[in-house]
Amino acid sequence: MTDIEKPEGELTLRTLAMPADVNVNGDIFGGWVLSQMDIAAGIIAGTRAAGRVTTVALDAMKFIRPVKVGDVLCIYGRVERVGRTSMAIGIEAWVLRNRIGQREKVTEATFTFVAIDEAGRPMPVPPMPVPQ
Repeated sequence: MTDIEKPEGELTLRTLAMPADVNVNGDIFGGWVLSQMDIAAGIIAGTRAAGRVTTVALDAMKFIRPVKVGDVLCIYGRVERVGRTSMAIGIEAWVLRNRIGQREKVTEATFTFVAIDEAGRPMPVPPMPVPQ
């Protein structure tokens, strides 16, 4: 990590990588990391939509470094785009090595969510409230 490289967006989720989540190489499963990112993205999208949302796409996921047992996975996110019913949420996953060590970016992706009503049908994303 360089001095200028730092997470973009707000810290939305932190969790500890545990031994039960490893693959045969001893690294944390990419699917486990992906699920944590989807949870964080859903929190951000649900807040922006002020209601229910559903994941409809995942774009441009790239794994940069492995996650190891004992790393703290920190998920940062931001709303990148809002359409009529959909939102693009940019997510970055960083780790603190061995709970207290160096911070490293491990993966990033863009998640697309759609705001839905109680029947599961797409509904418009409400406009941003005007700051008072």
